[in-house]
Amino acid sequence: MSQQRRGGMSRQLPVAPPLAGGRFLFILILVILASSILIGRITLLQVIDRPFLQSQGDARTLRHEAIPAHRGMITDRNGEPLAISTPVVTLWANPQELPNDGIQRFMLAQALGMTIDDFESRIARFSSREFMYLRRQMTPEAAQRILDLRTPGVYPQREYKRYYPAGEVAAQLLGVTNVDDVGQEGLELAYQPYLAGHPGQRRVIKDRRGRLVRELGVIRDAQPGGELTLAIDQRIQYMAYRELRAAVAEHEADGGSLVMLDARTGEVLAMANLPSYNPNNRAGLDPRGLRNQALVDVFEPGSVMKPLAMAAILESGVVDRDVVVDTSPGWMRVDQFTIRDFRNYGALDLAGILEKSSNIGMSRLALRLSDTAIWEKYNQLGLGYSPGTGFPGESAGSLPAPVRWSRSERAALSYGYGLSVSALQLASAYTALANGGERLPPSLLRLSEPPQGIPAISPSVANDLLDVLETSVGAYSGGRRARVEGYRVGGKTGTVRKTGQQGYMADAYRSVFAGIAPISDPRIVTVVMIDHPKAGQFYGGAVAAPVFSSVTGNALRLLDVPPDHGVD
Repeated sequence: MSQQRRGGMSRQLPVAPPLAGGRFLFILILVILASSILIGRITLLQVIDRPFLQSQGDARTLRHEAIPAHRGMITDRNGEPLAISTPVVTLWANPQELPNDGIQRFMLAQALGMTIDDFESRIARFSSREFMYLRRQMTPEAAQRILDLRTPGVYPQREYKRYYPAGEVAAQLLGVTNVDDVGQEGLELAYQPYLAGHPGQRRVIKDRRGRLVRELGVIRDAQPGGELTLAIDQRIQYMAYRELRAAVAEHEADGGSLVMLDARTGEVLAMANLPSYNPNNRAGLDPRGLRNQALVDVFEPGSVMKPLAMAAILESGVVDRDVVVDTSPGWMRVDQFTIRDFRNYGALDLAGILEKSSNIGMSRLALRLSDTAIWEKYNQLGLGYSPGTGFPGESAGSLPAPVRWSRSERAALSYGYGLSVSALQLASAYTALANGGERLPPSLLRLSEPPQGIPAISPSVANDLLDVLETSVGAYSGGRRARVEGYRVGGKTGTVRKTGQQGYMADAYRSVFAGIAPISDPRIVTVVMIDHPKAGQFYGGAVAAPVFSSVTGNALRLLDVPPDHGVD
């Protein structure tokens, strides 16, 4: 019994070890400590470091993107577009994000029109960078076909590309822009700040691949460039270029220029040049085609200067208007130089001198004047000065100062040698004959009102010379091919020997014609220059005058100028 009691007493309930409560407390403290650290860290990130972390996050996701500015349009005087900007897409890539998969690379290269070797070589060149162009200025449709491949690392960029609807017809006047839409030549260069506008800016969120997630707003709106309205009439410009090209081809010439001015305002209604180029496709570009020869290149004008020199002769008072000059025997010696006419014309009055284009008659009259009389008249007509159009590289020509001039130099000046002019300068000088003696400065831009004329010739002399110019294109004159059916026109031919390194060339000429129409009430002044015709004919009356006739006749009809009564 006692044993059972002792045995029963040996089964007692287990007693907790003395350290069990300590472990629980330790774990509880650890949990509390960890929670405190976590809460503290959260507090630090969300409260104390929040501005810094938010700025860092924004720096990695927020972007400021430029909004391209739309370049201003260039139009003709009637609002017809001559230069416009069209939206295009440029594709670029981050070489470090491009996939290594050969199939994907091959498909991308094929879509870009590149061989896989060229594509891999290009990636290798830019492998250390994060940007490289894939294709510039693609049509949105073509770019989208490439983007549809969903190649990692390939991104679009919106841009504008310049397009010229008139193509080669007005290329040298308008000029061109480069791939970044910045003017490089012509009026595009001259008016670059005005046409370019100012880009805008917007804030966007992008992912790590550079893809747009959300647009947050516009910071600054893009300001489009200003529109430029030119003085040229696109209809006349097309027709002038067509006729000039036909003449250059027919006479196998090196090139040519044509300038037409409004006789009442000085506005340039047409300015055509050959050779030319297509500004929309510059592959195989002939550098000669870039030059606006009508404004930049100069030449000795020859006999087309005789009416202007005649103005100085008539105004001098030294010569009577009814004077008759004996040009026999058709040549004369001045300062060891021989001056010749085409043949012996005998006695000629002033109209006859211009009609026959007599160098002898002009020289004998010029030598009666003061040493500077003709130079002063040319100076009043703007020769030797820049036309002031603002066109890049426009030439001032050359009108040497009358310092120690010899008699032969004075004589040569009267029939258009010893000076150089551009086609635009010559046309501007002729506006003084067409505008009652006041020369009009030429303008490439359309004018809101006629400019103030510059007095250059007395009105009576200018009117008399108009009648003489009409005689110079009479039925039996050298300029007869310049006549226009239904209109009274006048003008002067010129045939000028070209110069080379050894002086005047033996068989190289420029054929020139300068004219006014209609003589009854002048509306247009036109100058035509054909450079070095090689097909046989080279006289201004045979080569340049027909171009004047065709262009002037069509222009008068396009401008709704009523025909003169009783003119065949």
